[in-house]
Amino acid sequence: MTRVVVTGAAGFIGSNIIRGLNARGITDIVAVDDMTQGDKFLNLRDLRIDDYVDADSFYPIFAEGGFGKVDAVFHEGACSDTMEQDGKYMMDNNYAVSCGLFESCQERGTRLLYASSAAVYGGSETFRETPEFELPLNVYGYSKLLFDQRMRRACGPDFKRAKRQVAGFRYFNVYGPREQHKGRMASVAFHQFNQFRQQGKVKLFGEYGGYGPGQQMRDFVFVDDVVAVNLWFFDHPEKSGIFNLGTGRAQPFNDVALAVIDALHPGGVQDAATAVDLGLLEYIPFPDALRGKYQCYTQADLGALRAVGCEHQFADVATGVAKYMAALSKA
Repeated sequence: MTRVVVTGAAGFIGSNIIRGLNARGITDIVAVDDMTQGDKFLNLRDLRIDDYVDADSFYPIFAEGGFGKVDAVFHEGACSDTMEQDGKYMMDNNYAVSCGLFESCQERGTRLLYASSAAVYGGSETFRETPEFELPLNVYGYSKLLFDQRMRRACGPDFKRAKRQVAGFRYFNVYGPREQHKGRMASVAFHQFNQFRQQGKVKLFGEYGGYGPGQQMRDFVFVDDVVAVNLWFFDHPEKSGIFNLGTGRAQPFNDVALAVIDALHPGGVQDAATAVDLGLLEYIPFPDALRGKYQCYTQADLGALRAVGCEHQFADVATGVAKYMAALSKA
């Protein structure tokens, strides 16, 4: 029987990975998380796992082989708050813990599939998995980059020195079900769903960084696609490396807003200007706290992902957000 570990199991991507594993009939899953925020249990209550272990207890037990033969670890556990200023806390959680887990996995013959982030690119205008484009704007992005760099040194530039599969995924702007616990770090689609329900309109940042209102562009990726790519690598243990995980298609925030409005407002609207005129869309001043720390444009280069044979086709914003709004409306 296949046994896997998912860290950050009660979080957004971790719980969706468990859902994807369950859909394949895999239930021998050790779920690892910190449940201090108790309402995260909602992400696990409909899933099938073998055991739950607190994050503080898991890592030393795993290092000693306390969970028996583990085929793979999906390492999603980290501090994902890009505005967290406590650098010591960030480096302990996102770098030191990951380094120890990597060493344990190599020693125990366990594959490691881990969450990196598009935040490693920061102020770059090119989003390719090579060092010259890695310019993080905050300590979160740096913590993720430092672990990627550690993997390059430990596994070699082609990752062939790894004893078992090591695959890192640079997630772009992920949205979808099971992110309700994330507060300010939840996706713009989630916040806009709640704004529309409460106020009858959605809000976006106004002009900033040379972009007009709502025209800043991101690579928005639906969480089902993130799970599908993780599971593709799970099916291909011979594939290792660091890979972008986005759609390869930048779209403006206005597209997200219009997709939300189309799903929640009878008849929808054709464009952002019409939505503003109808009072369905409001632009708000760009916050001072984000100035100089905000990526106005991201678009995943999928060259490395395609080169290893992963041909997964990603949903665009209109398709993914429509599915997400339907799921939120049923909740």
